[in-house]
Amino acid sequence: MNRIREVLEEKGIKQKWLAEKLGKSYNMVNSYVHNRRQPSIEVLNLIAKLLDVDIRDLLMSSKDRK
Repeated sequence: MNRIREVLEEKGIKQKWLAEKLGKSYNMVNSYVHNRRQPSIEVLNLIAKLLDVDIRDLLMSSKDRK
């Protein structure tokens, strides 16, 4: 599980912008945002850099998923 959606909302950034910066389709980014798919560690690291957050801020701990 990830928090990409929450971080995008907090920063006021659109999925379309993130998709363009990542060189991924909107549908792929949307699947990351809705936790239908999980990005690789490399992609997650790039997302963190683009959003100017620590990679850990994009991850949800197992205790947070309750």
